[in-house]
This record gives sequence, C-alpha cells and structure tokens, in this order.
Amino acid sequence: MADRHALALVARLLARALSLGAPPPLSTEARLANIPVRGVPSHAPVHIRWDRHQIPSIEAESLHDLAVGLGVVHAHLRLAQLEAMRRLATARVAEAIGPAGIELDRAILLMDLTRAVPEIEARLPPATRLWGRGFVAGINHIITQAPSLPHEFQLLRLRPTPWTLRDLLAVSRLAATDMSWLVFARLLRARTRLDPASWRALWPMLQAGDNIPSPGSNSAAVAASASATGAGLIASDPHLSVAQPPLWLIAALHAPGLDAVGLMIPGIPAIALGRNRALAWGGTNLHAASSDLVDVSGEAIDECVVSIPVRDAAPACLRLRHTRFGPVVSDGLLLRSASPLALRWVGHRASDELTALLGILQAGSLDQFRDALRGFAVPGQTMVAVEAGPRGSTGRTIAAHVPRRANTTMPDLVTTPDALWDLDDLVVAADFAAPIETIVASANDRPHAAPISVGFFFAPPDRVRRLRTLLETGPITAATMVDLQHDVLQPGALALRDLLLSRCPPLPPRDTPARRVLAEWDGRYEAASAGALVFEVLTANLARRLIPRTRLAILAAVWSGRGLVGRTIAHAPPGAIRAAFAHAARAWRRHHCWGAAHRMALRHPLAALPLIGRRYAGCTFAADGSNDTLNKSGHGLVFGRHRVTYGAGARHVSDLADDNANHFVLLGGQDGWLGSANTLDQVAVWRNGGSITVPLDAAPTREWPHETILSP
Repeated sequence: MADRHALALVARLLARALSLGAPPPLSTEARLANIPVRGVPSHAPVHIRWDRHQIPSIEAESLHDLAVGLGVVHAHLRLAQLEAMRRLATARVAEAIGPAGIELDRAILLMDLTRAVPEIEARLPPATRLWGRGFVAGINHIITQAPSLPHEFQLLRLRPTPWTLRDLLAVSRLAATDMSWLVFARLLRARTRLDPASWRALWPMLQAGDNIPSPGSNSAAVAASASATGAGLIASDPHLSVAQPPLWLIAALHAPGLDAVGLMIPGIPAIALGRNRALAWGGTNLHAASSDLVDVSGEAIDECVVSIPVRDAAPACLRLRHTRFGPVVSDGLLLRSASPLALRWVGHRASDELTALLGILQAGSLDQFRDALRGFAVPGQTMVAVEAGPRGSTGRTIAAHVPRRANTTMPDLVTTPDALWDLDDLVVAADFAAPIETIVASANDRPHAAPISVGFFFAPPDRVRRLRTLLETGPITAATMVDLQHDVLQPGALALRDLLLSRCPPLPPRDTPARRVLAEWDGRYEAASAGALVFEVLTANLARRLIPRTRLAILAAVWSGRGLVGRTIAHAPPGAIRAAFAHAARAWRRHHCWGAAHRMALRHPLAALPLIGRRYAGCTFAADGSNDTLNKSGHGLVFGRHRVTYGAGARHVSDLADDNANHFVLLGGQDGWLGSANTLDQVAVWRNGGSITVPLDAAPTREWPHETILSP
C-alpha cells in the first residue's frame, strides 16, 4: 500500500513538473525584487543590505523591528524549507502530499514532539514573546505579499498558510530532536537477529569506549593570552546531514545595543554560532543521555484516535497510545519492537531554548553567557566561548538539562519502569564547574568530569586530540583556525595501516603496487590521495569478511571511527588480508584516488524524481576528508564509489582583534530558491578553502551593493 501511494505521488509530481518546466535562472537582483517592501509589520523602516551572495545585514531601530526583518529574510531565502520543517514538526505532511505522507505523520505523532509547546508558549517572557511574534510577522509578510512563491509550492499546488508563534516553537522542538532515536532504531532492528546471550555480551562493549553515531562537529576557542593577534579567536564547523539547500544561513543583525553576526538554522530566530561585540561562541552536540526507551509491558496504556487531513483522500484515523512514562513509540516503523516501548525524553518537559539563545546574542561576558545557557535543555550542547579584548578569557559550558541517573552506564538498550528517572528532577548542567583553560576545544568528545552522567556514547577522542595538537604547536593566528577546518590527517589510521602491512603475506604482482601505495600513504584524506582509497577499501573488505553481518550492523549504529571494528581487523589472518587487498587493488586501478570514489553530491530532494531529476541535481565533486578527520565528510564502509552522507556544512572563524574579521562559508548557498544565482554560488568558495567576510560594523556599500528598505 505504501509503495502504491509513493508511486502515485511520484507520478503526480512528474506530470506537474513536466507542465511547469525547469525553474528559470534568476539573478540576485531579480530575487531581491520578489521581496514586498511596503506594508511591513514594523514600527519603523528596516534597512537590509545584501552582498553578492545574498547574505543580509539587517539594521532596525528596535529589537521588534529587527525580528520582523529577520523573519522576512528567512522566508525570502528559505520559504520552501521552512514549510517542510513546519509540516514535519506539526505532522501535516499528508495534508500536502497525500497518502504517501501518512506514515511520516504517524511517526511524528508517536514521538509527541510538540507535547510541551503549549506550556512553553504560555511561559515565554514578554521580550521573547515580542521577538518571536515579530519574526513570525516577517515570515507572514512574505507568505501573504510576495509576488511569487518558490517552485516547490507550484509543483505541489500548495499555498502556505500564515505562521503562528506556536508553529515557531514546534519547529524549534523539531530542531531539538534527540539523535539517539536513530541509534535506538538501528540497535532494536539488529538486536532481534541476535540471541539474548550474544546481545548481553555485546552491549557492554558498545559502551566501553567512546563510540557515537556518525554526525559530529568541531568548535575551538583561544584566549587572548594564547593568541598571536592579541585577542581571542574562535572557529566552528557544525557537521550535519548533507542537504540542499543547506541547514544554515549567514546573517548580520543590528539594532540599538546589539550588533551580531553568525550562523542561523532556518526558522529559528537566533544565532547559533557567531559573535557580538563582547564575545564569540560556538558549540557541538553533547550527545546527552536525554532519552530512554521503557518496556511498558503490563503497564496501563491509554489510547486515543486522531484524525489527520490527507490530500485528495479521506482523513486518516491514527491510533496513538500513551503511558505515564511517555508515548508508546513502538507502534510505528522507526522503533518497532515486539514489546510495547514508551519514550521518556527531556524534550517532553517545557523548556525555553529561544530565550537562552537570545540571552547569548546579547551576552556581554562569559558569566552572562553561562547564565543564559541555564535555560537551554535540548538538544544538549557543549558550548565554547571567548571574550573580546586583550584580556579575553575562554570558557566551556554544558548546555543541557540532564536526568539525575543512578547509573554511569546503561544497563541495557531498553530500561524498566522501576529504573527510570524522573522528568521533574532534571539537573541544569550549565551549573557544573568548568576548568579554566586558555584553549578550549570540543568535538563531541566526553566532557570533563561531572557530578552525574550526562551521556553514555561520545565521539572517539581522535578529533579533539587533533584540534589540541594543531593549537599547541606554535603561534595561533586566524590562519591557524582556518587550517583546523581543512585538516584531513587521521593519525590513528596509520597505526592500523602499519599493523595490517606487518601481517600481510606476499601479494600477486597485480596487487603489489596497491600495497606500495598504502605503505607510502601519509594518513591524509585529500581527494587526490591514492593511499586513502586503498586503506578504506581494504579495511571495509576485512570488516565484511571477519565480522558477522548482524554484529557489524550493530557496530555501525554507534561507530564513526575505527573503534571496535578496527580492533577486530587489526588481528586479521594473513589470508584475509591478502583477499581484501585484491579488492582494494581493483578499486585503486578503477578510481585511482580517494576523491574519484568519495563524492560530495549537493542534490535537492526533487533530484530523486525519475526522468527530470537532473534539472534539480545541483553539483557533484570530489571530496576531501573522511569520518574521523577534522574536515569531516562521513561515509559508510567503502567498496567503491559512494556519496558523502554527512559532514561540515558551514564554517565560521572570527578574530576578536578586529570587529570585522568574521569569516563564513556555506556548503551550497544562501538562497533556497531553485534557479537562483545564489543557490550554489558558495561551493567554489568552499572548495578553494575561502570564506566570505561579514563585518560587525555597518556593511560597506561597495561589498554589499544591494539594498532593501522595508517600510511600515
């Protein structure tokens, strides 16, 4: 049934796309002409200057008007993306695409993502409420007044409805979802294929080291005392799924008492990574233990039926079950289980991340930065910051509300009701003491000792060690911080390479050159590297030969480095190494270098359509980096050509010695409008290792030649 609905959707989209034709190319000037400049819901004019990449510098006479201008900018650049996020957050996908969206809506409803939203809305402080309403009013100005809508709306014959403050908070909750849920799903599926004894033996091993699901990020800050520039430095590059349009926007904000630049998530009216005049901040996902699956067999379960609208069909009636521990999530496809499982999640409790982020935006010191983060609950972050000025200090803060757990490890993937933590007894991790350091770095690694367990699965220490190594080897300048983000050395790979070569028997003459290539490899995952290609294909084939499929699937769910797989293949018998080398040599003869196999594909979701997908395909190129390098471009086991699935999607470097030395770049472009000149225009900048300067002062006319004046 689901396949039939999906085919019907594809057929409908294909027919409509053929009638519409390809999105026409549009210049930056033509795109900006689509902004309605009159009747804006602001109290005074809002001035927006744009550079040639459509990066905005917004100047307003009040915070309310700044929020309105920001809403206009987000909707102008990413309206289709905002609509997709809103429909996901509120389980209204089937309303837009028909029966093919029912199961996705069911999955969202089962997780009860927006359970806390009404209480969050009721408790918003007046200043946050004013800001949020201004942002929503700006979005709605574009929705109701813009002359044209993005191609996606035309394709679906969809007209967006105005946003509400509750929509904004729902999207914020969607952005706060726990990445552990995907890990739970993979482990649940794999666990069913193991006998109980094998699972009990394997589970402690999964927690014994630092292992984490694939996504991750890097962020580092340097105090003025350790900086060659005489002021603080910061560098951040968040790692998420590769997406087109990107999951980030660049913007500069100006209002009385506020000047800030940084990276924003579309639909979230706050700078996640950036700086103001007093300090700069960044962060990485903490991978906090903020969720648990609870076996509710024998517990009281309430049931309700909800009706959801379905396009071109009758409403769908969905059965939802709930317990005192949380929603029963095992009724859907994601977390299916033989026993009923409920989800206990910190995000089901009301918290106010928007006020916390606005507090950061206006923070004037590290103390104010930490104080603002006390209200940040989900998703848990390890935040770093550095103050401006010649005495600028650095700090690290855990931004999360974490359960008060008795255990330092998870007894099992699924817990029992008697062992579950209390949702009303959470610990504010921002209150934990942090060491005083001149250099702080975070790469999803295990945080410093805390009075309680904040998580169980962390990234291997390879990346954070590499960050510290590069920062401790000489004078630290802004160029040093840029180099961090382009570093592709993975020292741990060389140790495994040497072990495998020492155990490798003589190879046939046809495969001997590949062994020589591997022996000469320097451990760098440059696109032109032949050694990186041989190493990855060799280790992938060894893993497939030596580790049973079910066990390998489990390890892949929590492993982004070599980890437990590396320990197994390090002791591979000579015969297995010889056989794996045959595959590696064949891949080398075919592809010649890492980048020929390791491909970055920036594709709009519509590129998956048959026959006409090419018109939405974006671009594909050879990618540097790998799973465990600072310049991260993640992948699974490598047997040949493949696509990068996650990695760095944006970069930020600031030298606080100069208010205007703020450098950003996106993997893609600012504009989500198909056909725009600014959809993929930053790709060349990214590939060349460059960046775009975004000043904290008023944008200079020469570099920011386009102006939009929004009039009330």
